Amino acid sequence: MTSTAPGRPPVSPWVLSAFWFGTAFHWLVLLLILMPANVETFVGSASKGTYLGALVAIGAVMALVLPPLVGAQSDRTGRRLPYLRLGVGVNLVGLAVMGFAAMTLSGMTGFWVYVLGFLLVQFGNNYATAPYSALIPQLVPPEQRGRYSGVMAMLQAAGQLLGAVAAFVVGLLKLPVVVSFVLIAVVLLLPALVTMRGIPEATGTAPIRAGGRTLSVTELFAHQAFLWVFVTRVLFALGQYSVQPFLQYYNRDVLGQRDAGTSTSIMLACIIVGSILSALVGGRISDRVGRKPVIYVAGSTMAVAALLLLVAPGYEAALALAVLFGLGFGAFTSVDWALGSDAMPSASSYARDMGIWHVAFVAPQMSSAPQGALLDWGNARGGNLGYTLVFGIAAVFFMLGVLLVRRVPDRAQRTQLAH
Repeated sequence: MTSTAPGRPPVSPWVLSAFWFGTAFHWLVLLLILMPANVETFVGSASKGTYLGALVAIGAVMALVLPPLVGAQSDRTGRRLPYLRLGVGVNLVGLAVMGFAAMTLSGMTGFWVYVLGFLLVQFGNNYATAPYSALIPQLVPPEQRGRYSGVMAMLQAAGQLLGAVAAFVVGLLKLPVVVSFVLIAVVLLLPALVTMRGIPEATGTAPIRAGGRTLSVTELFAHQAFLWVFVTRVLFALGQYSVQPFLQYYNRDVLGQRDAGTSTSIMLACIIVGSILSALVGGRISDRVGRKPVIYVAGSTMAVAALLLLVAPGYEAALALAVLFGLGFGAFTSVDWALGSDAMPSASSYARDMGIWHVAFVAPQMSSAPQGALLDWGNARGGNLGYTLVFGIAAVFFMLGVLLVRRVPDRAQRTQLAH
């Protein structure tokens, strides 16, 4: 089979990216709304940052190891959809375990059952990710990847917006926590079915041999485009995970919001509205002017917004900065997958290589553990010092990403081994 589809791709960008809509809803509600609240219920307020950071880091280990291995197996078999089906199924089981722990258990016993459920969620979601991620470079010609990446970013942002609204409504009505877990499961499953039914079953039914030889991991990182895309993605993800898990605590401790869960939902909605505005436009612009100029503007905008959040005079000002951050984040996301797809050097190993590239986004989640400990350490010294340190570090990571993305060779100067 061919590695990329000549001319018109066999599936629309909306069908191809539908799974990201459900996944975005899933992770926003789980990571930013449910987990901070559930962890604090299990372990108490004094250690909430440490335990939440540790939980995110434990899940990141699973997400670090699994995608490259599953991706390599997917390349050998030439199949994508069976991995997506099984992964979604395990993900749903994990959500059920987490919901059971949050509803019926307490203390450290409840916490460790909750951890078990989260590991199942991470296993299932990442089992599906690498084979699924390979579909963009495999099916979409390079000149259309910006548009497809923009649609993906827009659907991600829409899923996140729906998640923020749903979390707000659940909090406002004070519904049981099980309602949130059921919503996550339903919104994850339905878009996944759209993607699975919309992608031709013939996509990847035999080992992929026509796209050039498979590089060793050492050779892959010797390919300059892949190396620098990987490095810059790590930096942007480090900036994101320096702040994202702790937004609910920031709303309560710094902005003085009594209902921190609802306030965080509104703030997330502002971020997402900004990202929707810039996502589709950013992808299309990148097809014309290149990926890197969009990254320069996006990363600088996120860094400035992160720093200004430290001096926001109140909640309303913080919401305006959240919109600004969202504009940068949406533009970055719209280019992210296109830049990664452009950097894949060999079409014979798309799933494995996209799995390795995915590590650049997942591995930085492990920074949540030391960042959570740093947050508790700084705040124990007064003056919300912990938030100053964590948000300041995030801005540094974003700016390093902006500076180093210049090292990524221009697409016109690269040739894939597949051609």
